[in-house]
Amino acid sequence: MNPIETYNGALTRRQFFRKSGTGLGVAALAALMGRTASGGVADAAGFLAGLPQIAPKAKRVIYISLIGAPSQLDTFDYKPELRKRFKEDLNDWLKSQGQRLTGMTSGQKAFPLAPTMFKFNQHGQSGTWVSELLPWTGKMVDDLCIIKSMHTDAINHEPANQLVCTGSMQSGKASMGSWMSYGLGSMNQDLPSFVVLHATHSSPYSNVQAISSRLWGSGYLPGKYAGVALRSLGDPVLFLEDTPGVSRDVRRQMLDGLNDLNRKSYEAVGDPETQTRIQQYEMAFRMQASVPELTDFSGESEKVHALYGEDSKKRGTFANSALMARRLMERGVRFVQIFHRGWDQHGNLPRDLASQCKDVDQGCYGLIQDLKQRGMLEDTLVIFGGEFGRTIYCQGNLTETDYGRDHHPRCFSIWMAGGGIKGGQVYGDTDEMSYNITKDPVHIRDLHATILHALGLDHERLTYKFQGLDQKLTGTEPAKVVKDLFA
Repeated sequence: MNPIETYNGALTRRQFFRKSGTGLGVAALAALMGRTASGGVADAAGFLAGLPQIAPKAKRVIYISLIGAPSQLDTFDYKPELRKRFKEDLNDWLKSQGQRLTGMTSGQKAFPLAPTMFKFNQHGQSGTWVSELLPWTGKMVDDLCIIKSMHTDAINHEPANQLVCTGSMQSGKASMGSWMSYGLGSMNQDLPSFVVLHATHSSPYSNVQAISSRLWGSGYLPGKYAGVALRSLGDPVLFLEDTPGVSRDVRRQMLDGLNDLNRKSYEAVGDPETQTRIQQYEMAFRMQASVPELTDFSGESEKVHALYGEDSKKRGTFANSALMARRLMERGVRFVQIFHRGWDQHGNLPRDLASQCKDVDQGCYGLIQDLKQRGMLEDTLVIFGGEFGRTIYCQGNLTETDYGRDHHPRCFSIWMAGGGIKGGQVYGDTDEMSYNITKDPVHIRDLHATILHALGLDHERLTYKFQGLDQKLTGTEPAKVVKDLFA
């Protein structure tokens, strides 16, 4: 007997539910319920997505990833007393703290204290302190919750970014956006539920960290949940147009024939990824019509462009990506991740951090205000932050006008807005050196649990069986929902 026939003939309980959950019965049920019933559709594992376990506060997420890790000391964590201790050698103090050093500063004989050279001002009714590098952010502090007590396990960029994006420092895990798509399903037919944007940086001096599709991949989840990256330059999606001489009708006939072959393959082997392939071909066909409309900004008013800044008219800039994120949210995309690189300031921090902040500051302001004006901020969660913090001591030579900072995992700052988050608050605190957390620590796992909670998902119950383990975004170590962040 053919080995494949023998395999398919031995119908186990797991196979029965797998095949039943992806057959005509589920298709009929999905048709009866409607495509947007509970915000989801049936997935390849037989689950009905879109069934929140908690009353959701948000429907969608925009995550702004600042790759390279901005300095909390120069942006949100105001420590004015440190100015009096300029150049004080922290060598002995660091030893008492059990400081973990990177290879970039472990050979330094001295560790001079480097207070920020930037001014801070209080803003809004909340009186929140924000650096002069972020004047537009200062205008909207009453819309933001600034978390000053974030911490992480990683001290180098690649594992730290993997932990932020996938919940693990190990490769092969599913990304945050993939988990959202898996848990909640899609809210639209014509675009992916998870879209990735890569914003360009303007400074030619920026130290740019390499990133890979691992940060937005689906890992062990079915491939249809992986993020789809829209290119910042050239065609947003490669091969979007049909080959010359191939009409839309002919293209449809070709796909129908290909889908028939894939269905026969699925019936023979039962591999769920075959269904993923069918769905991806169908999505690509629909995107040929939806993406040109999505990327055509001609209908956006001058008032909108003025809100985001003139850079919003330039393809690939952060402001343009922020405006694109709003357009994607309007069209039912579940999760948008904007990557902005160049935040790794080991030297020349005053010059390079100023440039990076200028890239994103007004674009973030425009995004929050635009969402608010359209009544979308209340159910759109926006997160802004990097993968770890920076040291209080200087890397390299320290002068009155120039310094650099090394990696610091013990504390860093991010902000959140919308999606039920209480604005106008600062959560957590650090010691006088912005070195250790003194109040309300928030680990990356806690952040993930909180994001899932905002979307109505229990981080303990959102699981996927792989290699004998119920895999979770928050992993196997304890994680908590930070409920004080919510209004």
